[in-house]
Amino acid sequence: MALHKKRLNFLDNYLTLWIFLAMIIGVSIGYFISSSDDYINSFSSGTTNIPLAIGLIVMMYPPLTKIDFSKIPLLLEKPKLLSVSFLITWIVGPFLMFLLATVFLKEYPEYMTGLIIIGIAPCIAMVIVWNELAEGNRELTAGLIGINSLLQVFFFSLYAYFYLEIMLPLFGIKGLALNISVAEIAITVGIYLGIPFALAVISRYTIKKFIGDKWFNQKFIPFVSPITLIALLFTIVIMFSLKGEMIVDLPMDVFRIAIPLVIFFTIMFFLMFFVSKKIGANYRDAVALSFTASGNNFELAIAVSIGVFGINSGQAFAGVIGPLVEVPALIILVNVAFWLKQKYYSKPPLVTKTENS
Repeated sequence: MALHKKRLNFLDNYLTLWIFLAMIIGVSIGYFISSSDDYINSFSSGTTNIPLAIGLIVMMYPPLTKIDFSKIPLLLEKPKLLSVSFLITWIVGPFLMFLLATVFLKEYPEYMTGLIIIGIAPCIAMVIVWNELAEGNRELTAGLIGINSLLQVFFFSLYAYFYLEIMLPLFGIKGLALNISVAEIAITVGIYLGIPFALAVISRYTIKKFIGDKWFNQKFIPFVSPITLIALLFTIVIMFSLKGEMIVDLPMDVFRIAIPLVIFFTIMFFLMFFVSKKIGANYRDAVALSFTASGNNFELAIAVSIGVFGINSGQAFAGVIGPLVEVPALIILVNVAFWLKQKYYSKPPLVTKTENS
């Protein structure tokens, strides 16, 4: 029987194209309109650009509304999967990205720092898309996303402080002048993740209670879903317009950032898949775990980089490159997932004897 693959809607199906177009538009604005950066920066307060802050908060809202936090207890029925997911996603993943960042970008400290920030933010948005395409366990994914969301709210700032202020000096990397504190990152995380998280929880349960599940799932979710893409593209246009000249002058920087990201996605996906299979996970569970581990929350990483280091920082630039690399890489991994399903989980058809045989 041929494998049946789900299809993305029109907007998501061409997401890579939209991101490329947004980058081109942004670079063109920044390169050909010399006063554009001054105009955009005029809407800033300290290191925060107000239109971008609104865009980033709006970007986080739709994915969070899709999370059914009542599904989280389902994970307790699969303690092995939960333990493996936590170990690889929250222990192995951040350390792997840290190693890749220090190996590939040691001579580019701002990009290196941006990559480390990406590594400590597991995906809570696009993983839904990848899991659906690969026909993974939707309920398990929802539970993992819920847990990862809560862990990011409470522990992201501590992780950032640990890797940026403690781990970097241990690896002999000094003089970055990060000037970063737990309080600064906690405030940024609270704004960019806490606000949309609270709004999502309130709207989800309010609508379900007073209007009903059917209207929420069939009307509200389809209505708000495209907002994430629109806000992401808006963010990319603004940020690339501020870095138009830099991108034209330093095109290789995009490739420098992309290489460790592709390595990270690949290692995390295969590591989680085969470890899950080893402990007895079925295909749907293994896929859910693999995409949850391999993706990253670039929305949060971009928001934190802008809030802490500034909109013109290399850290923010590294964050913006992330979605451009993640989309094609994980689309390829969706196809890899089906290949792995065919290879490791497909059983030969049962042969039965007929009366006339």
